[in-house]
Amino acid sequence: MQTSPRRYHHGDLRAALLTRAEETLRERGPAALSLRELARDLGVSHAAPSRHFKDKQALLDALALDGFERLAATAEASQEGLGDGFAERLRALVHAYVAFASANAELLDLMYSTKHDPDASKALVAVAFRWSDHAISLIEYGQRRGEVRQGPVMGVALPVFAALHGYADLAATGMLPPGTADEEPGQGLDEVLEFILRGAAPDSAEA
Repeated sequence: MQTSPRRYHHGDLRAALLTRAEETLRERGPAALSLRELARDLGVSHAAPSRHFKDKQALLDALALDGFERLAATAEASQEGLGDGFAERLRALVHAYVAFASANAELLDLMYSTKHDPDASKALVAVAFRWSDHAISLIEYGQRRGEVRQGPVMGVALPVFAALHGYADLAATGMLPPGTADEEPGQGLDEVLEFILRGAAPDSAEA
């Protein structure tokens, strides 16, 4: 027996489309996304999604924007209730990022590819920098406390980001050596974090 189409109040369909689109992205990748198929999955008319997304690219942009907003919120939440020490704060941020990347590998790929698109919206670019700006601010905080070597902040931030992104990518794609990640996303990350902290530490002449 055919079920009747679901009915949505104004504003609900957009959220439902994004939720189902992210599920499809995770299951089958961006090539499988189709506004027509999403409409069918949600039991609405083929034309209904066009009220919220003019085409597939608009849907992808919205997914990326939502992903960056969640990543920024995750980064900010990781700092709540912590002490003043730079190492503790960096550890919380690093573990939060790797956990997000491991749980949202396909979405993260889409987020960064969309961010670097020349046609990316100003809103997307702005929110894309929220989480990295938070990390840079944390490094500046460590410099003020004397826990991070002095100099241009990007001279410290770039190696930190490179190590973090590299580990996150290995974790998300299952390329870590056996036993490194264990059962939880980000387990085994503390060794990488110690390496980062040693590289960011002040020189003996600064201490």
